[in-house]
Amino acid sequence: MAFWRSKKSDPDPTPPAATTGSGDAEPTIQPVQPRGSGGVLAKITGGLNKTRRVLATDIRDLFKSEGRLVDEEFLGELFARLIRTDMGIKPANLIKDEVAKKFRGRVVQLEEVIETITDEIRQQLRQDHGGLAKSDSPPTVILVVGVNGSGKTTSIGKLAHLLHSQGHSLVLGAGDTFRAAAVEQLTIWAGRIGCEIVTGASGADPASVAYQTVDKAISLGTDYAIIDTAGRLQTQSNLMQELQKIRKVIDKRLPGGPHEVLLVLDATAGQNAISQAKGFSEAARCTGIVLAKLDGSAKGGVVLPIRDQFQLPVKFVGLGEGMQDMAAFDPDSFAEALLKG
Repeated sequence: MAFWRSKKSDPDPTPPAATTGSGDAEPTIQPVQPRGSGGVLAKITGGLNKTRRVLATDIRDLFKSEGRLVDEEFLGELFARLIRTDMGIKPANLIKDEVAKKFRGRVVQLEEVIETITDEIRQQLRQDHGGLAKSDSPPTVILVVGVNGSGKTTSIGKLAHLLHSQGHSLVLGAGDTFRAAAVEQLTIWAGRIGCEIVTGASGADPASVAYQTVDKAISLGTDYAIIDTAGRLQTQSNLMQELQKIRKVIDKRLPGGPHEVLLVLDATAGQNAISQAKGFSEAARCTGIVLAKLDGSAKGGVVLPIRDQFQLPVKFVGLGEGMQDMAAFDPDSFAEALLKG
């Protein structure tokens, strides 16, 4: 069922304390690795087809049947081809330097260089905590942020479907009240998945919707509450204030929440995704990244500068248009799929 607000909330609402649920104790957070990950490699391999075709073909073109001398000319050409995947100057330089350290002055075969590049990418993507956080005292509250057009609302639907397919119960919160299409889209996702959704009138206070979503999740005893947020406000100052307000009212209803703040980035936007998302990351105090639209880009290498610049774990990748096309991010699988398939 959906809950609609008939008017805008007061500018700084103080919602009444709910009488159900158990949000008084400070929750402890334990990382949870999604189940059923056997097909993750196949999904990531499929999603990286375009990137792999560009990168592997470009690198293969550097070689002749008798191999190639690793000299400054070769290293420069290799660097240029790495950059084409949008992995950025720093990661590409690290890869080039590792190849130089191992092979400079030698004639090498394609397979040797591919193996070295794969190992270096694997090291750059290494992350300590890739799993989704989970509160000891349900619900676990997940706030999702990102610029308009990044795939944010669709990613919420896919994540909700993934969790639901694993047997978890959840409530969605349509907190992007400034975009009627976002509310409608999320409502459709909730209907397909078979989960509850909390909505508000057009232009309603997003913080109020967030509060009601957490309150509903507590009253129903669901495992998760996933809340959408606006992708654009008039100024950066307004954005920061809005996100801080949302965090405040969530914590008021469930101390310790939100337990995850996921930043959705569009893989097809390449380096632009990084600059666009800086403000969101800082204002919302993000805990992880969802890389969306990975299947539609030849620039899957953007995950490397994302990891480097944000210092946040990549938690999920979007790999297609269907509800099931989201996978938990696995650095080893990604590194293998990026070059080897």
